[in-house]
Amino acid sequence: MQVKFGTDGWRAIIAKEYTYDNLKLAALASGAYFLSHPDKSNGVCVGYDTRFMSKEFAQYTAEVLSSMGLKVFLADSFVSTPAVSLYTRDKRLAGGVMITASHNPPQYNGFKIKASFGGPANPEVIDQIEQNLLTVDPQADVTPAPNLIAMTDIKSYYVSYLKSKLDLKIIRNSGLKIAHNGMFGAGQDMITRLLDESMVNCYHCSINPGFNGINPEPIPKYIGDFVEFFKEVETDVAIVNDGDADRVGMLDEKGEFVDSHKLFAIILKYLVEQKGQRGEVAKTFALTDVIDKLCQKHDLKMHLLPVGFKHVSRLMTTNDILIGGEESGGIGITSFLPERDGVYIGLLILEIMALRQKTLTGLVEELYDEFGFFSYNRLDLHVAEEKKNAIISAATGGKLKSIAGYAVTGFNDLDGYKYHFEGGWLLIRPSGTEPILRIYCEADSTEKVEKVLAFASKLS
Repeated sequence: MQVKFGTDGWRAIIAKEYTYDNLKLAALASGAYFLSHPDKSNGVCVGYDTRFMSKEFAQYTAEVLSSMGLKVFLADSFVSTPAVSLYTRDKRLAGGVMITASHNPPQYNGFKIKASFGGPANPEVIDQIEQNLLTVDPQADVTPAPNLIAMTDIKSYYVSYLKSKLDLKIIRNSGLKIAHNGMFGAGQDMITRLLDESMVNCYHCSINPGFNGINPEPIPKYIGDFVEFFKEVETDVAIVNDGDADRVGMLDEKGEFVDSHKLFAIILKYLVEQKGQRGEVAKTFALTDVIDKLCQKHDLKMHLLPVGFKHVSRLMTTNDILIGGEESGGIGITSFLPERDGVYIGLLILEIMALRQKTLTGLVEELYDEFGFFSYNRLDLHVAEEKKNAIISAATGGKLKSIAGYAVTGFNDLDGYKYHFEGGWLLIRPSGTEPILRIYCEADSTEKVEKVLAFASKLS
């Protein structure tokens, strides 16, 4: 079977496993699920990002679904993943499909399933679709029903919703000069549609399916050229979005990268301390311990979840979740959408800066003042299977008693192998979207983080 759903949908290399034949199987299996949904008569929607052939793959997906008798709202231009989730929820559709490989390398494309509630499909739904894959007929006749495919301006619908959920006026009046790195992705024209163009310096806001040879992921490894641009144009803050704009990273006024660990903490602190909001908090296994401390301080229930936003979004529909997020730039606020959204979160940080009249550095320093300095980094190891297995074997079962000379104080194997040590933690786990081994570390000094990562990469 060539179609396999991972952490967030099916992803594969274009023309190798990601072919029209396999796309047909994914669409037929998903369509069978949609037809079992109570809202099947309302139809489904299909969106796509700026990757190579995404538009054509989305058109074909719509044709397959329409051939099964489903009404399909097909995006009339590239859109972000949250836009598809929003449209699916608000129009009470049986589900949605987003053609994207998110932050993966340029040679990949993907197929994300969106649930009727407006977030990633729950694991049980994905299991059902994978079961359907075992019984779909690869030779099934696909005769499109053009009358069931409606070209739809999903993007404008989403932009209008953003306008209703943000105080754009206070951002406009703040005098902030903003840079936006769209990373050649689906969020590239969002910020300028929401704010005055004179406020925004756009970077990599054009169509380039090769992404200049990098992964469209908002982390320091892939934004070195943008940092140089940021300093040249003398801006106050920057928003960086991934390929389908559901993730975010930011730069402060000095051009220093501010990761989602700090952004999550800043927003949680704001919602509780400034807005007086209450609720539970959901965080995935690789997110900062500062969230635990904030929850303890404010007596908020915190849920620790496996990696993957689908686990967060599920809780957003069953529990009183205020905010949820993951280490890789995905943060969601339930009152907005049970989905991560890089554009919304980036703009919300600007709103907080404007309202509190603080720089992004100032907001981060508030966290340091209260909880102490914390630094984070992640290694993505493209290593031979033998080396990968050796590292995993060394980490399993809590066998390690010290990490780079620091005594181990705790172990958890909820998703991968996580060791707490003096002043920080280390997590080792295989990626769910690429054939790589990820090593994560947070500690009370940058030097300690690098020392621990180097130690972990040499385990055997």
